[in-house]
Amino acid sequence: MTGDGRVLASGNRNAGTADVGLWRGMVAIAAGSYHTVGIESGGRVRAVGNNDRGQCDVESWRDVVAIAAGSTHTLGLRVDGHVLAAGNNDDGQCAVDGWRLW
Repeated sequence: MTGDGRVLASGNRNAGTADVGLWRGMVAIAAGSYHTVGIESGGRVRAVGNNDRGQCDVESWRDVVAIAAGSTHTLGLRVDGHVLAAGNNDDGQCAVDGWRLW
């Protein structure tokens, strides 16, 4: 990620994780095994790559200030302290209902 928020490349092009060339105004990015997620300056989340476990289903996330990508899941933190999760929950990694950090 460049200083002005452009994302140049990420991951394995065969998995679609490198499809970030048009991302602009990003403030943070994270990479999972086969997906990449990023936060735009306004708090909206973008995702590319493998979505076979729903790890890229983050289009509705808003006001996000931090992001993390696991192997097949994605976590986000909203400005109000609520934790968000999408993707594989086989081991409870997305069981964050009711989590609030502040």
